[in-house]
Amino acid sequence: MLLGEYEHSIDTKGRIAMPAKLREGLGGKFIITKGLDGCLFVYAMDEWQRVEQKLASLPMSRKTARDFTRFLFGGACEGECDKQGRVLLPASLRRYAGLEREAVIVGVGSRAEIWDVAKWQQYNEESAEDVNELAEQLADLGI
Repeated sequence: MLLGEYEHSIDTKGRIAMPAKLREGLGGKFIITKGLDGCLFVYAMDEWQRVEQKLASLPMSRKTARDFTRFLFGGACEGECDKQGRVLLPASLRRYAGLEREAVIVGVGSRAEIWDVAKWQQYNEESAEDVNELAEQLADLGI
């Protein structure tokens, strides 16, 4: 399980240090792709294969299925940490997520997310008010 919140800088070559605790959960090679809410998603290979299977089972006759599959797979690349624990974030993914210098890497269970630090702060400020309402809705579902 991927957990925690870590702030790191992105170097001039577009590399970011992946926290050791997250590297353990992600394995030697992993998938980085466009995520929702303007961040990047990072999946361990076995989790990516589960996502891949779920998307493959969607009816391609549905436009939403085709669109989401294109979004997720079209932006995907394989990542691997170097000896210093850094991973290269392709320019296209950095542009998509607005990543320039400072980033936050967040473990959210089955994946990690990479956020621009300002976007992450804004997201947290905006969602703080919604957390209580969300908790009530989840309680109604038995969670």
